[in-house]
Amino acid sequence: MDGTTGTSQQDPEAWLLVGLASGIGSRYFQRLLDHFGEPQSILDASRTELAELGIPNPAIDALLAQDRSRIKASLEWLTKPNHQLLTLNDKEYPTLLRQIDAPPPLLFLIGDKQLLHQPQLAIVGSRNPTATGLENAHEFARSLAASGFCITSGLAQGIDGAAHSGALKGGSTIAVMGTGADRIYPGSHKRLAHQIADQALLVTEFPPGTPARAENFPRRNRIISGLALGTLVVEATLQSGSLITARLSSEQGREVFAIPGSIHNPQARGCHALIRQGAKLVESAQDIVEELGALFATLENPTDTESTTEDSDIMQRDADYQRLVQALGYDPVSVDELITRTGLTAEAVSSMLLLLELEGHVSSAPGGYYCRTDRLTSRHSG
Repeated sequence: MDGTTGTSQQDPEAWLLVGLASGIGSRYFQRLLDHFGEPQSILDASRTELAELGIPNPAIDALLAQDRSRIKASLEWLTKPNHQLLTLNDKEYPTLLRQIDAPPPLLFLIGDKQLLHQPQLAIVGSRNPTATGLENAHEFARSLAASGFCITSGLAQGIDGAAHSGALKGGSTIAVMGTGADRIYPGSHKRLAHQIADQALLVTEFPPGTPARAENFPRRNRIISGLALGTLVVEATLQSGSLITARLSSEQGREVFAIPGSIHNPQARGCHALIRQGAKLVESAQDIVEELGALFATLENPTDTESTTEDSDIMQRDADYQRLVQALGYDPVSVDELITRTGLTAEAVSSMLLLLELEGHVSSAPGGYYCRTDRLTSRHSG
């Protein structure tokens, strides 16, 4: 199957047979994986073994039936170029998403799956924003993408679409869909979705053929927040679905940001409510970069002792990172000069600088200049 990797490459059929069996959602799949280890063992289990794990009888019936007609469309979809299946046991499964409650066991992807491992910020908001809201979403996304963040959103009308479009102008974006990857919703975003598939990444937990259903979108929202270090709400009413994403982000231990607006604007009331509840008020993209530094370090290395050893140190990274570190002097240097010194692309340099800054190895100065911190030079001097 084209693009499938890890466990999914060895046996995508078993994963699909379990994951798409009627009545087996993320929680039951996780329970089964915890007990049996891999999907084929689940399919080989007896009714008694499955019942002892608390799996409902209708779901057991579906597992035992092993109805391959349910997975035919998915297998055909996977034969197409750049179509990929990522499974929960795959080493390339996003670390942050794996940490949430009931992570999706299957991810259907179109595009550059490496973006899943880039620092992400979710940008969400109203489907009926003001002109100012659209402009803010576009410009925040463009600026943060240019700084190295991958902007994650839900491909919806309004703020989501503006965030995706702005991110594509500055860097990269991930669109998390509430449908199968072969069903673009809303239809007005078909061109945008194709552009994202070509230049960035489309993600969904729903198999091909899944239409837009109201119950799909809260599930989509948990993936949006789960992939990201934090969520920025640009505009939202008090009844907006964006507040669900913000709540999920908070429950997942991520940061929540909100842009304030006029007290006379109904689309600002959701943001104001979030700020009263503890969300960080932001006025610029730099506000977000500064807030996410400590969170990035905590989420990436919560208790991993290996992360504090020299083996995991910055100088042990791939050649591109070593080249960039060596190009950074003790005095501030511009991004353009770093591109010239390293031969790397502007997008690669920006992304790596952001990661190094979030980890405390590099500091930024006004005018787009960067230099090593004492932490980095003291570790590797002499």
